[in-house]
Amino acid sequence: MATDWLGSIVSINCGDSLGVYQGRVSAVDQISQTISLTRPFHNGVKCLVPEVTFRAGDITELKILEIPGPGENQHFGDLHQTELGPSGIGYQVGINQNGTGKLVKKPASSSSAPQNIPKRTDVKSQDVAVSPQQQQCSKSYVDRHTESLSQSKSFRRRHNSWSSSSRHPNQATPKKSGLKNGQMKNKDDECFGDDIEEIPDTDFDFEGNLALFDKAAVFEEIDTYERRSGTRSRGVPNERPTRYRHDENILESEPIVYRRITVPHGVSKEFCTDSGLVVPSVSYELHKKLLSVAEKHGLTLERRLEMTGVCASQMALTLLGGPNRLNPKNVHQRPTVALLCGPHVKGAQGISCGRHLANHDVHVILFLPNFVKMLEPITNELSLFSKTQGQQVSNLKDLPSSPVDLVINCLDCPENAFLRDQPWYKAAVAWANRNRAPVLSIDPPVHEGEQGIDAKWSLALGLPLPLGERAGRIYLCDIGLPQQVFQEVGISYHSPFGCKFVIPLHSA
Repeated sequence: MATDWLGSIVSINCGDSLGVYQGRVSAVDQISQTISLTRPFHNGVKCLVPEVTFRAGDITELKILEIPGPGENQHFGDLHQTELGPSGIGYQVGINQNGTGKLVKKPASSSSAPQNIPKRTDVKSQDVAVSPQQQQCSKSYVDRHTESLSQSKSFRRRHNSWSSSSRHPNQATPKKSGLKNGQMKNKDDECFGDDIEEIPDTDFDFEGNLALFDKAAVFEEIDTYERRSGTRSRGVPNERPTRYRHDENILESEPIVYRRITVPHGVSKEFCTDSGLVVPSVSYELHKKLLSVAEKHGLTLERRLEMTGVCASQMALTLLGGPNRLNPKNVHQRPTVALLCGPHVKGAQGISCGRHLANHDVHVILFLPNFVKMLEPITNELSLFSKTQGQQVSNLKDLPSSPVDLVINCLDCPENAFLRDQPWYKAAVAWANRNRAPVLSIDPPVHEGEQGIDAKWSLALGLPLPLGERAGRIYLCDIGLPQQVFQEVGISYHSPFGCKFVIPLHSA
């Protein structure tokens, strides 16, 4: 009868696709040719559902691991660890084509199927019958602690044997607690009450249990999940999309033309920007002609002085430390700038720069010698500078004796070469060389012999002059010359400034 096998613990092999299931038989349906296991284990791991149902066509091999005793076939308690018995004899049920089973005794041998079922104690839950195709169980090693548990049993039995032998003859033996029908045993007996002879002496088949773990299927499942969730891509390196930096253009464009500025006459020196654009130098005569044409088109001297002052002050503020030095929380480190100007247009450019620096809370000391008559641009710039907190001196003794943060040189002018013989000019050059502060020259002259002060930086206007090594590092500022002005003097011009008004130049 099919009901005679209820309560038996069986092992069902469903082939490589579904794996091996173990559990206690809860139902056998001869009409639909199905068998149900309660609290099943799949490849040695407890399943997430309380019951699974198998069709006869899905079963490849069925082994009966334990047959219930009298009165136990109707009680489905906790699934405990089972063993094949002292003789190592198991039961195998062969499935015929009509679905009926035939009981055959078969000696137990080491196989890839798990040999033991670990004890689990679960609360009662509603049994749900599902097919093996719907079962999703984790794949892992089976019964890792079988050997350690067997050793614990042996040690426990030896300890009990020693305790019983050493007990006093008159001492009463403690009674075992449990139900009258023997269905519940003492907890110690359940864990350590088996005889030593009942422990199988066969080694655990690690290789066989490891073969039950399908590594490729697990990784494929992880890849599918991550690909759908978009958390990570596990593709091969050549399948990953190309990544670009923030300054790289991903769109195809025309080849870059690095020489976009040409001058009519021969070039004595060329420079290049950080982007590689070539900037040729111009002669002093061509530079004067360029400014004259710009003034004729409306770019007056006052507007040019203002633009030069803004660009020069912006560069000076960067050299002084920028936002790290000039901020409201750092008022105790107010920078000091010494501004050396001559009585000419280049001096007026320096005064305009000093006014903008003073507006940015920089301590500016302006040196300008006394003259009976000043140029109108200088007079206008001095009038605006006097409205700031800047300090104007005409005597070199009033300049700081200690080093300042920056010296701005606007003393030299090619059209006023006689000024270099004046005592105030020589004294100003000596003070600047003695102060040991870095020097910024605004629109310096071409010839090195005309520069009495060695500069660390030099700022050129519009297009650079062929400056020498004493000019230091060359910077170029945009003073707002329109492109048509360059064309009238014979210069093919394309702006090299990009998004900036002051850019560094390098020797080509």
